[in-house]
Amino acid sequence: MSTGRSGVRARVGDWAIAVSVAATTLVAGLSSNHSATDLDPLGYVLLAVSGLALAARRRAPIPVLAVTGLCAVGYQAVGLDVPALAYLFAVYSAVRAGHRVITVAASVIMLAALPLAALASPNDLPTGEAFAQARGALELAWLIAAGAAGEALRQAERRADEAERTQEETARRRANEERLHIARELHDSLTHQISIIKVQAEVAVHLADKRGEQVPEALLAIREAGREATRELRATLEALRDDGKTPPHGLDHVPELVERARATGLDATLTIEGQRHDVPAAVDRTAYRIIQESLTNIARHAAAATASIRIDYRPDALAIQVDDDGKATPATTSTPGVGLLGMRERVTALGGRLRAEPRGEGGFTVHAELPVGRTS
Repeated sequence: MSTGRSGVRARVGDWAIAVSVAATTLVAGLSSNHSATDLDPLGYVLLAVSGLALAARRRAPIPVLAVTGLCAVGYQAVGLDVPALAYLFAVYSAVRAGHRVITVAASVIMLAALPLAALASPNDLPTGEAFAQARGALELAWLIAAGAAGEALRQAERRADEAERTQEETARRRANEERLHIARELHDSLTHQISIIKVQAEVAVHLADKRGEQVPEALLAIREAGREATRELRATLEALRDDGKTPPHGLDHVPELVERARATGLDATLTIEGQRHDVPAAVDRTAYRIIQESLTNIARHAAAATASIRIDYRPDALAIQVDDDGKATPATTSTPGVGLLGMRERVTALGGRLRAEPRGEGGFTVHAELPVGRTS
């Protein structure tokens, strides 16, 4: 909203300057001492056009520079001895926009063209007077001052932008430092406490088994909850401690996941379809996490003998599918765990789709489609 208002104010200001310059030069042209000719109306039109063209100086500084320069040469040739005020504003705007070389070249041409225009005017001026009139219309000192003002403001704006970027980088660095501090605090407190709970539950279960006693369901639930909390907490701490120094895992690391799954006795296969192409970093990491979480769930919950992982590179999407032949059936009802919920959140954040459900022939399937922003 504020940006829109500032844009409107800038346009209003540009039009105000343009109208003021046009009015000033017209008054100067009407009051100048010159021999009246039939070309005077053309000269007044050129004076008005040169001033009003300044309304577009922010959007098109080089075309405005050309228009104001040609108009100045034109009304000098008609016989109107009026300073090239609009051209000076155009020089300021072009230099401020960073077009220094073009502005210098145009100004050199203007300094050469104005005396020739004065010589060609109907006033029949001697060569010396024509050069004096041209010098009065566009003083070199005025040109240098206009260019210097534009360059000074451009440098000030550049320094302001750099200062703003530096502040943003400092804020990001402090946020990263705070994130790492939180990670250390979590590791020193939560992990220790959860580990104590898990170890005590494990010992209690072991002692009950050793005595031949029935292990209470609540104790087994505590042990399982401790294991799950430890696993999820470690994953969270990994994300918090990601300081950018260690490259994140992506699709290139999927074969390692498959090999580790095979080492546990799972008959895992990996199939890659389509023509492989680069995908956004977020998609790369998310695809890896989906496959990692799926294989973890298969090992922990599915009681499966086989698993297949398929990665399909499509022109506009990356498709991931992980199937197993575990104990899940369409009649199975289960509450999605933290892992599946995390998968869905990652996929949704990228604008993709995720389907995780039991298969009709038995087992479980996870299918994700992640847009990659490619059209060819």
